[in-house]
Amino acid sequence: MSIFRFKQFEVDQTGCAMKVNTDGVLLGALANSESIKRILDIGAGTGVIAMMLAQRFPEAMIDAVEIDKHAAETVGSNFRNSTFADRLNLIEGDFADINGQSYDLIISNPPFFINSLTSSKENKTIARHTDSSFFERLVIFAADNLSNAGICQLILSLATAELVKQLLLVHYLHLNNIIHIKSFKNDIPHREIITFGRARIEFQETEVVIYDAPKVYTDEYAFLLKDFLTIF
Repeated sequence: MSIFRFKQFEVDQTGCAMKVNTDGVLLGALANSESIKRILDIGAGTGVIAMMLAQRFPEAMIDAVEIDKHAAETVGSNFRNSTFADRLNLIEGDFADINGQSYDLIISNPPFFINSLTSSKENKTIARHTDSSFFERLVIFAADNLSNAGICQLILSLATAELVKQLLLVHYLHLNNIIHIKSFKNDIPHREIITFGRARIEFQETEVVIYDAPKVYTDEYAFLLKDFLTIF
């Protein structure tokens, strides 16, 4: 059994191809929207993002969808064992099968290696690799299932972020925010958190730097994760 302990919950990672990682915890810490009542986490993985959001938004009800059977079993156990169990709902299957819902926040740390070599382990392939049609389906789903003021937030590689930005134009959604994620101050970004929705609002662009030096976190990163990670 592989357990990752947070300050208010634990994550059993058994059976999950993608373990707790920097991308996921950053997205969980940075996700933001006003008047959040309903959240959907697409590709729950370990369930860490959904549980971080349950901690951050105590009034929100959270659905989390996971297509991988073994990961879904572990997520369900993590949810049941958490103090947020009454607000967490696991859906095993494809997000596209969810119909007629209205979410204030749709969030995902999705697979983003497009048309690249895949892992020899099937579940890790599902978790990390996809094709461009996945993101078109995701954008269409967001267009159909966001509330009027709702937003969708994704953490992506730079190439995949550019693909999604082009899809937004086709499906009449508006890019609201980009957070550039850097390992060190002088590095080029290696990830982007992009925020989009139906409403057109003033565009903002910011950055988050993870390290001051090798294995030395920035004050900014420590502040973002201080309510979650036991090292801070």
